Amino acid sequence: MTVSATPHKAMTGMPSDLVHVYVWEWPVRITHWFIAISIWVLSVTGIYMGYPLLVASGAASDNFLMGWAKLIHFYAAIVFSLSVISRAIWGFVGNRYANWDKFVPVRKKRYKGIIPTLRFYLFNLRLPPGFLGHNPLAGITYLAVYVFFVIQILTGLAMYGASAAYDSPFRMFAGLLPLIGGLQTAHYVHHVVMWCLWMFLVHHVYSAIAMSQIEGTGTMESIFSGWKFVPKEDLIYSGYRFKDHEEK
Repeated sequence: MTVSATPHKAMTGMPSDLVHVYVWEWPVRITHWFIAISIWVLSVTGIYMGYPLLVASGAASDNFLMGWAKLIHFYAAIVFSLSVISRAIWGFVGNRYANWDKFVPVRKKRYKGIIPTLRFYLFNLRLPPGFLGHNPLAGITYLAVYVFFVIQILTGLAMYGASAAYDSPFRMFAGLLPLIGGLQTAHYVHHVVMWCLWMFLVHHVYSAIAMSQIEGTGTMESIFSGWKFVPKEDLIYSGYRFKDHEEK
């Protein structure tokens, strides 16, 4: 399969029939934004908890600034954890674009598309290979990101369990600390992984905008609406089945 296919007609100014394709289902879109927003909230509150730059004047009993930071961090962590779990479950019950095999390249077409996609990101190909959902390289990257998510959840639970009330069910997660290397190591790993996620988020936004501009298929808009507008010849190239609106 040749991936340096004929350029999109939409890019060359030639007329093209656009096909309306529903790619991202609402659970995918909702969990995406819940995860993104909760990461931002968790980062801000987490940095403040580690480096409290704002100090309230007066007696501690009259102020709850650090308490609010911890409370917001705790509830944002719940939203984050439930969103990650929900998205993982949807990888087994959602449509083919949300399926787990878009993250693990078990299909021949997927793993053969890794190198061409990497060549595109390295500016060695002018156009990316035709994948309607996540391309293979993005899928592998998201799999690594979800491993980071799991690390954040486990280290967060371990740290919270260490300071939880004696009768709290969260107390049992303190048993993870010896496996991680202790409380200090858990803090360190939690902090480092946070910055790794932010580096990914910067690249994620850049690549999403770049793909949206190059492909011209409404990539950025699709995370809000779920729909992409794809030239018919690109769908034929990607193995799209017009009969039932699914990708082979």
